[in-house]
Amino acid sequence: MYLTRLTLDPRSAQARRDLSDAYEMHRTLARAFAADEHSAPLRFLWRLEAGSGAWTTPIVLVQAATEGNWAFLDAMPNYLRHSVESKRLAFEGVVGSGRRYRFRLLANPTVTRLGKRYGLVGEAEQLSWLGRQGERHGFSVEGALVTSSDLLSSRKGEGRIQIQRVCFEGALRVERAEDFSRALVAGIGPAKAFGCGLLSVAPG
Repeated sequence: MYLTRLTLDPRSAQARRDLSDAYEMHRTLARAFAADEHSAPLRFLWRLEAGSGAWTTPIVLVQAATEGNWAFLDAMPNYLRHSVESKRLAFEGVVGSGRRYRFRLLANPTVTRLGKRYGLVGEAEQLSWLGRQGERHGFSVEGALVTSSDLLSSRKGEGRIQIQRVCFEGALRVERAEDFSRALVAGIGPAKAFGCGLLSVAPG
């Protein structure tokens, strides 16, 4: 797995466009993982870091199984403030049952009722959703806070969609290493194309 850090320049009109619309951001990032404009991109996860925005210092994290080809960003005048930073992540041998980590997760907590998906807006409901995801993905939440919650409005094709985004931060304990490793690679919850699902961990 590879983790890439992109520091965008908010003076760039293209950067501001992407920062204001998650669909556009995904389209831009996908170019790094497609062989050409006619090929489907490889799967990847991304997240706009907390506190980032069109008028601050926007930082985007991108995680994928292969290293992205970011050369196309050089053709976008002033899109990046700093050079692309990439590093290889070695989950093998690091993740083990019983280990504890600090974590950050920007997610789209939802519930399905009568075949329709609804975003969860109450903090208690959001934290309960996180607990259920932990049971599903091999970890237990030892403590967590909702550090931000907002309603993302974006477009998808010709339509508009709204996504409830929640940033969770806290501590977790790995219960089933194999399931947890899969969650680190594949992400957690829906709306991954819109910047949700990337689980970041550090030794606690």
